[in-house]
Amino acid sequence: MIIAVGCDHAGFALKKHVMAQVQAVGHSVLECGATTLVPDDDYPDYALAVAEAVRGEKAQRGIVVCGSGVGVSVAANKIPGIRAAMCHDTFSARQGVEDDSMNVLCLGARVIGPELANEVVRAYLGAEFSAATRHQRRLDKVMKIEADAIAGRL
Repeated sequence: MIIAVGCDHAGFALKKHVMAQVQAVGHSVLECGATTLVPDDDYPDYALAVAEAVRGEKAQRGIVVCGSGVGVSVAANKIPGIRAAMCHDTFSARQGVEDDSMNVLCLGARVIGPELANEVVRAYLGAEFSAATRHQRRLDKVMKIEADAIAGRL
């Protein structure tokens, strides 16, 4: 798979570990910035870059890192077709893909360190959407909410 990876200044150091882990488990990285450490860059720019790469099918999944993971999660979820979640444990990272078809993992560099981040990334990348009847039904409902919101019906 191609994995789009991005970060702001707070996630800059952890992003290097994340990209190395993505490659270590056999996937390719699509670099979405930041490529240099700029003290006051803004997390929405990088969440958008990763989300657009996934939505535009330049990458199959994405990972975005900021200080807490919350900001990039909020920003990425504004893009139609993106199902982003902040996960700081392996269960949530795996379950988010298997049950909810999560396609963008959000990490907080001020919350977890490189070792745990590597474990979470491995769990996320090793998971596949189950397409179990109940999970597909729920995903269809989520996608309908999104479509209704886009169409102005909500």
